[in-house]
Amino acid sequence: MKDVALPTPEALRQRIDDLRKSRGFLLPHHGAMAAAVPDLHDAYFAMYRALTLNDRHLTPFEKEFVWLAVLIAVEEGIGTHHLDLFAKAGGTQRQAEAVGRLVGYAHAADTLGFIGAKWQKYLPDIDADAAYRTGFEALSNGLDVAPGLVEMALAAANAAVGRARGVRLHVEGAYRHAMPEAKLVEALSLIIWPAGVNHFLDACAVWHDLMASGVVKPSPLFQVWAETPRQGGFDDADPQR
Repeated sequence: MKDVALPTPEALRQRIDDLRKSRGFLLPHHGAMAAAVPDLHDAYFAMYRALTLNDRHLTPFEKEFVWLAVLIAVEEGIGTHHLDLFAKAGGTQRQAEAVGRLVGYAHAADTLGFIGAKWQKYLPDIDADAAYRTGFEALSNGLDVAPGLVEMALAAANAAVGRARGVRLHVEGAYRHAMPEAKLVEALSLIIWPAGVNHFLDACAVWHDLMASGVVKPSPLFQVWAETPRQGGFDDADPQR
């Protein structure tokens, strides 16, 4: 076992003080990592900056709108700095309330799917996907937010809690509204922080299936990804490779 040098108490105190000054607050795990795994601590904040702070494809309002949906979906109350960023980006309390309603409704994709799968012979006129879209559009009607952004936010919210059906419906919706695929990648990637990379992986698998099956038509750039074979885990790997 490698003998990893730990920081001195003075060095740890300085690191924590510097972090508090740079961010304005501290969370419990910051001190634990800084004390025992400072290299992970450094990598952690490099990842945090790349994932949440760097400007890419989403506007500040778009990013914080998606963040709000994701935080509500995973019930992460500690992310209050995103409420401040949402307000600074022009977000209103009416919009935040609407996000809460929409995220709360998102589970209906699974419940209606259950009805369609299990009771189809008794309720043959119910189209689960169409029924979900009807409710979703009624809840989002009149909201002064671009429909494509609402679709991306709900795709991310569903991805954060592992609801593949909801991810599928809202990725399809994002394509219907011609949302740039780079924005959709960024929106979905935000869930890595509060929900973990595996949920992001699963959401990308749903998206890839939609492209590969022709349900959505990718751009030439994303067509390269759509045509990439064998994107499963080790058990699906080609033994000859």
